[in-house]
Amino acid sequence: MNSLPRHNGILLHPTSLPGPHGSGDLGPAAYHFVDWLVGAGQSLWQVLPLGSVGPGNSPYISPSAFAGSELLIDLGQLHDAGWLSDADLKSVPDFPADRVDYDAVRRFRMTHLRRAAKRFFGGRKVPQRPAFEAFCADAHAWLDDYALFMALDMAHGGDGRMWQDWPAALAHRQPDALREARDRQGDEISFWKFCQWRFHEQWTALKHYANARRIEIVGDLPIFVAAHSADVWSNPALFDLDPHGRPRVVAGVPPDYFSATGQRWGNPLYRWSTHAAEGYRWWVERMRQTMKLCDVVRIDHFRGFESFWEIPAEAETAIDGQWRPGPGEAVFDAMRRELGDAQGRLRIIAEDLGIITPEVNALRQAIGLPGMRILQFAFDGDAKNPYLPHNYDASTVVYTGTHDNDTTRGWWESLANPEKDYVRAYLGVDDAVEEDLHWHLIRLACASVASLCVIPMQDVLGLDSGHRMNEPSRSEGSWEWRFTWKQVDAGHARRLAELARLYGRRRG
Repeated sequence: MNSLPRHNGILLHPTSLPGPHGSGDLGPAAYHFVDWLVGAGQSLWQVLPLGSVGPGNSPYISPSAFAGSELLIDLGQLHDAGWLSDADLKSVPDFPADRVDYDAVRRFRMTHLRRAAKRFFGGRKVPQRPAFEAFCADAHAWLDDYALFMALDMAHGGDGRMWQDWPAALAHRQPDALREARDRQGDEISFWKFCQWRFHEQWTALKHYANARRIEIVGDLPIFVAAHSADVWSNPALFDLDPHGRPRVVAGVPPDYFSATGQRWGNPLYRWSTHAAEGYRWWVERMRQTMKLCDVVRIDHFRGFESFWEIPAEAETAIDGQWRPGPGEAVFDAMRRELGDAQGRLRIIAEDLGIITPEVNALRQAIGLPGMRILQFAFDGDAKNPYLPHNYDASTVVYTGTHDNDTTRGWWESLANPEKDYVRAYLGVDDAVEEDLHWHLIRLACASVASLCVIPMQDVLGLDSGHRMNEPSRSEGSWEWRFTWKQVDAGHARRLAELARLYGRRRG
């Protein structure tokens, strides 16, 4: 990806789309959004991780690094297939339109998914059965363990219990116990495979629709996985665990812009020596799966491949951690050999935010990956600030903000007057533009030399802090934001299309 096209895009997770069933999904609103992107002169749709949400409803703490989210499955398409009736979808709770009530959504959607699966498996002549079986065969390397993990979690989990608390024979994957569990949990295992099949089919159709209209999908791959996941349970040797299977040390970041005590994420860390001995096979297959779902992959917390912040598992905050060396270029060499293009290049964006050292920059450049620049980090009064557009190089992806930032309007309203004066001076505008400030930042991003420019949908709509997607270190209330089409007018697409035209970002 050394030679990047000059394109624009929008950051919006599918859960934030409108829709009748409590959260955005892969139904009609997703297709309408693709059409809107085309009309707005955009070339990219960036999403967050597509896996099931975990604690705090975060898509970055999923029970699988390979599986898709069952909550994104469009129930309307299950109705069209004959697995849900008119009556099933007639009585819908009064879901809020501006946020996702995950508890209510989960109850409603999972009930209907189970009903659809029961009818699918109970039908005598189901023309889609060969497609289901072909999917299961193609995905068996990860799907079998994932479906069994979810079935066992339903049987032995709950009340916050981790897989390490399951009966020892299951927690430690004794063959006889797993064989018995597969026999006993056959229907439940089939249900979870059904969900993955439907997610895969619906997402593939949506991606084909987008690609046919010259919209590429930018996906998101978290560097770490959840402790309570099929990945750790089925591959314990790849993670730094104690003899009981619990993380010995966990991931996070030291004190930074977002938190004075750092961030203790709690993910288990990798046993990189084991990955190296296996030729980084797990990483290659994980990236292969992500590349099936997306055209470009953003790797979250890229700096962890150079060095990572190791926190004792018993520590309550991230303050007492230490930097430890990562695998460096070797893991990407393994990916390039199997997944690179003819020149060995990977379509990957490196999320290189936070404490970035010369060594991290050198690793990113050696691999040939573009980094990220955030305009909200730019205006500290230092003309050498690397987030100011005049300091960019072309191999860069510029954002007004990310899912972890406040909205641009909220950020602006929180600035002290001297900082506001610096922003105005840099933009060359006066006090009269305050209500339209987000558009000046969008224009600045579009005009920059950065090859790719991605704008959060909240900034296009000019929304305040009440509409941010995530607030790091906040355990509840994040990831819930949704928009409605009533908030979108023709002027939004028209302005974006004009900026794309002016600054050479329309797909040629």
